[in-house]
Amino acid sequence: MLYTVKEMSQLANVTIKTLHHYHKIDLLLPYKVSEAGYRLYGIKELERLQEILFYRELDFPLKKIKEMLDGQPDRLSILSGQKKLILARKQRLEQLIQTLDESIMHTRKGEVMDKTALFKGFESEEEWKEALSEQYEYLNEKYGYDLHVEKPIDVQSMNESAMEAKRFMGGMAQSLKDGLRVDDKKVQQLIGQHLDFLNTHGHKTTAADFEKQTRFFLNDDFHLKMFESQQQGLSYYLCIAAETFASAKR
Repeated sequence: MLYTVKEMSQLANVTIKTLHHYHKIDLLLPYKVSEAGYRLYGIKELERLQEILFYRELDFPLKKIKEMLDGQPDRLSILSGQKKLILARKQRLEQLIQTLDESIMHTRKGEVMDKTALFKGFESEEEWKEALSEQYEYLNEKYGYDLHVEKPIDVQSMNESAMEAKRFMGGMAQSLKDGLRVDDKKVQQLIGQHLDFLNTHGHKTTAADFEKQTRFFLNDDFHLKMFESQQQGLSYYLCIAAETFASAKR
């Protein structure tokens, strides 16, 4: 039995536009195209679409999905691998839900949650590797930086760094909301404290280094979107504040 694009979209709950795009990038080709120009799909195409959608659920980019499916034609191996990935995601989501529930409970009671409990969703090396994988993949594809972690990750150190990043960026975002100038004492202290943390935790960073880093963030789509989703204008504010801090140190 063959299915039209409309029937495929209804079966898989995806848009016709999505199927057309998958065809355009050679991710999902139809079984054949009729003389009238209609795309027709068979059971093999349905199975491949299922595999594609499982990988999309796991946030894999389309280019990577195509590479994996083209390089691993054994459907059983693909499905088994996807099951492992989804079970790992399920476990991680359950941990995050538990952490959210505890955070909500403490917030309602007006209590401060223990700092070690704030990051219960990041208790293992594998979870940190998964959390960093999207950023590593992006930097590798765009800039050729191969940052995929091969050596063991110090989970406690990573959690401490994440807490510091949250504290620093939260402080900068709040300063922007409050309308503080970039040369305000509070803003400059935030940067100084952040650099002190980096330097005492094995990440040697000068004021000039940090200035260059924030300028890179401002001109990089991945980091720009990440900062702007937290607070509009934050990436530019951070960059100018870092330049002001570096100028004062020269």
